Amino acid sequence: MSDGNLPRPQDLIWRYRLDARRALGQHFLLDPGIANRIARAGGPLEGRTVVEIGPGPGGLTRALLEAGAERVVAIERDARCVKALAELAAASGGRLRVLAADALNVDVTTLGPAPVKLIANLPYNIATPLLIGWLRCMDGIESMILMFQKEVADRLLALPGSKARGRLSILAQWRAEIRRCFDLPPDVFSPPPKVFSSVVALTPHLSPLSAALGDLELVTARAFGGRRKMLRRTLGDLPVRAGLDDTLRPERLTVEDFCALARMLRTQALE
Repeated sequence: MSDGNLPRPQDLIWRYRLDARRALGQHFLLDPGIANRIARAGGPLEGRTVVEIGPGPGGLTRALLEAGAERVVAIERDARCVKALAELAAASGGRLRVLAADALNVDVTTLGPAPVKLIANLPYNIATPLLIGWLRCMDGIESMILMFQKEVADRLLALPGSKARGRLSILAQWRAEIRRCFDLPPDVFSPPPKVFSSVVALTPHLSPLSAALGDLELVTARAFGGRRKMLRRTLGDLPVRAGLDDTLRPERLTVEDFCALARMLRTQALE
C-alpha cells in the first residue's frame, strides 16, 4: 500500500521545529528504507492493530501505514510530537490514532482487538521496564518487533554460560521466542546515539514453562543480585531442593532451571 498524501517526517520536523530530546531518549529514525524494513519484519500487518511507542516525527508510523496496518495507535508523551503527528493522523484516513500518554502507564492490550502487534523504535531510557511490563500481558500480544540498544538485545538473546546472560534473559526467554532481525549503526538516527542498535522479534510461547512470573522475577533478582556468587550464597538451600547443583553461578542455568527454582520457591512459601 502506498499513501502518497502522508507527510514526510523531515517535513514535520521542519514545520514543528522538532529536535530530539536526550531526556526523552529520542533518536529519530528518518530513513524510509529502514523504517519499511522494521515495519515488515514481523509479517503481514493487514487486519492488525499495531501499537507503536515513541513515534517522534512519525518515520516508522508512516511505514506502518504504508505496510497495510489496519490501525496504528502511536503512544507519544512529547507534546511537540503529538501536535506534529496530528497532521499525519489527519492524512491517514482514520487509520492512525495518536495517544498522548506515558507508555509505562498504558495497557497496550486494550488499544485494539486482541491480539495486537507492538512495533517500535523504543526510547532507550525506558526500553527495559517497558518490556518487563509487556511480558506480564503477553496473552494479548501477537508479536513484538522492537529496537533496543545492541547491548540490551545481546542480553535478551544470551545463552547459558554467556557473560551477557542475566535476569532479563531469563524472563524474556521464558515468555517468548526471540530472534535478532538485524543491527543498525548509529548514523541512521538523528542525532546518532553512541551505540549500535538491534531490531529484535519476540513471539509469545504458546505454552510457556510452568512458573509464576512473580516467583520467577523474585528468584532471578536474588540469583543475579550476586552474579559472581554460587547459588548457595544467594538462594540458600533452594537449588538443592529443586534438584540443582548449588555450586553453579546463575548465568550457567537454563530457563528450565529457573522455572524449577520458582516452583520450589512457591512450594517453600506454602510450607
